[in-house]
Amino acid sequence: MVGMRVPYGGSYTNNGSNESQPPGAAPEVPAMVEVHKVVPPPPQSTASKLKTRLKETLFPDDPFRGFQGQPARVQWVLAVKYLFPILDWLPAYSLSLFKSDLIAGLTIASLAIPQGISYAKLANLPPLIGLYSSFVPPLVYAVLGSSRDLAVGPVSISSLIMGPCCASRQPHCGADAVPAARLHATLFAGIFQASLGILRLGFIIDFLSKATLVGFMAGAAIIVSLQQLKALLGIVHFTTEMGIVPVMASVFHHTKEWSWQTILMGVCFLVFLLVARHVSIRWPRLFWVSACAPLVSVIISTLVVFLFKAQNHGISIIGQLKCGLNRPSWDKTNIDTTYLGLTMKTGLVTGIISLTEGIAVGRTFASLKEYQIDGNKEMMAIGLMNVVGSCTSCYVTTGAFSRSPVNHNAGCKTAMSNVIMALTVMVTLLFLMPLFVYTPNVVLGAIIIAAVIGLIDIPAVYHIWKMDKMDFLVCVCAFAGVLFISVQEGLAIAVGISVFRVLLQITRPKITVQGNIMGTDIYRNLHQYKDAQRIPGFLILATEAPINFANSNYLNERIKRWIEEESSAQTKQTELRFVILDLSAVPAIDTSGVAFLIDIKKSIEKRGLELVLVNPTGEGHGKNTASERGTQAFQVGIACILTTGEAVASLSALAKMASP
Repeated sequence: MVGMRVPYGGSYTNNGSNESQPPGAAPEVPAMVEVHKVVPPPPQSTASKLKTRLKETLFPDDPFRGFQGQPARVQWVLAVKYLFPILDWLPAYSLSLFKSDLIAGLTIASLAIPQGISYAKLANLPPLIGLYSSFVPPLVYAVLGSSRDLAVGPVSISSLIMGPCCASRQPHCGADAVPAARLHATLFAGIFQASLGILRLGFIIDFLSKATLVGFMAGAAIIVSLQQLKALLGIVHFTTEMGIVPVMASVFHHTKEWSWQTILMGVCFLVFLLVARHVSIRWPRLFWVSACAPLVSVIISTLVVFLFKAQNHGISIIGQLKCGLNRPSWDKTNIDTTYLGLTMKTGLVTGIISLTEGIAVGRTFASLKEYQIDGNKEMMAIGLMNVVGSCTSCYVTTGAFSRSPVNHNAGCKTAMSNVIMALTVMVTLLFLMPLFVYTPNVVLGAIIIAAVIGLIDIPAVYHIWKMDKMDFLVCVCAFAGVLFISVQEGLAIAVGISVFRVLLQITRPKITVQGNIMGTDIYRNLHQYKDAQRIPGFLILATEAPINFANSNYLNERIKRWIEEESSAQTKQTELRFVILDLSAVPAIDTSGVAFLIDIKKSIEKRGLELVLVNPTGEGHGKNTASERGTQAFQVGIACILTTGEAVASLSALAKMASP
């Protein structure tokens, strides 16, 4: 039988008239009210439920869609293309695409060469290692990566973290060899990154919230810049610690080592680089100005030093660099247990940070060009890239914040731009290394400062402050931790606060009292909507979190306290008779949640009240139904109705029929 909907906020009469009634009064209802009861979901086996949950957890992107119904040969081809994305775009590659990628590849190579040398110095590595890391890893990524715009190479943040790794315990190595500790940290980073992708555990990096990253990047940028005071001031003896206090102490304790020639050159080139960056930001079409500025700075400063013999006047230079490609380094992968813990920690931190940076940049440009990248596939590509890099004298690499926008603005079409950049670096390694002998270290420091200064995002910090004060606290903690303690500890503090906030939201979920929006059948939070008004005799509550072992006791105590408050404030006209619990926004419920419903039902019945559930989700209603069929201890037996409006209407009708 089809019932009639009640116009809540007005009265219903059999003659069809609709008369208004005082605000807050209970709506009058007909004796017969159509009630849509919640239908439990169809029964599923435990194996089927587990399969569905694992699929949604580990394969939310459904990477194997399109495989079903295909012949075995086609499935093998699709699987190979999934593992090696280059096979997807290379067969259709054309000359017009190559022209665009050629320009983009040469442009980012002009930026990658000076940055590679500079970041290697930042990581306390020989300059050649930065170029090695700009040669092999981009080739590996071009085969395995799915992003068209990501420009791969060493980055400032990973270099900063890698710098102090085992500085006092590293084995002796030559001037152009990679310290074993850095290789081990790179190997651990690559294994960790690839494992996250293979095991489909990419959600772990989601614990680095935007507020955490904004604060972390700003603090790291300041620390990186302050570390470059060694080169900008010409200081020889400088601290290897990362905190702002030891860095500034080292600067002012060695004022006798300051060189005015070095300071003059550093300031001039730093101003030039910052002006070039400002020009590219102000006029995006002139992106090449900022991209070419580092290489131009290296060329001009090298010529100045060579012509005026500036190395004899206090300006330090890179020195002799050997020509040649990456040297195999797998013979150095024998791990010394004396510094195993430190290298594993460094590899873990650099792996997470570089992975977050690379995937964030890749997704940003993928959304701009309206194509998709597979996050887990990217983790595998970046991880395997670093594993190969650890065996070829490279250190941690990823998609760079500074080079990827240049690659995008230069018009890259595919990952071939990384190949062209790598080939350009290869030519440099084979033939052009003697040209860098007179390159001054102060210019490399200026290049680093100009590159990382863009990581300080003040508008983002202000936006976080306006939007969410708790997120702002996380941002400040990450910033202060990096600045005053260390990079690793600062990041750990920020992540810890973020996780604590999530746990707090789970264990202390928000519960709201609902009221009726006059003239509608909509029920909303009384404290949020001024038009919402209580329905006499009803306590309507809603929660927006899973009901589980972590919060069931809190929900039980909070609801009982609300009932006591309502009962103590009642009058004859507003006597509390019904408690409605809206579960529309409750995604899941466990056995502790079912036990909570049992307990709250018994408590409510002892007070002579009735409990009704509104729109429980499939999982919650399924467990409710299953418990009714189970033992006597778990018989819930609570009525479940589709909407709050129907629950109020049906209960009001029953109350009216029961009244004399």
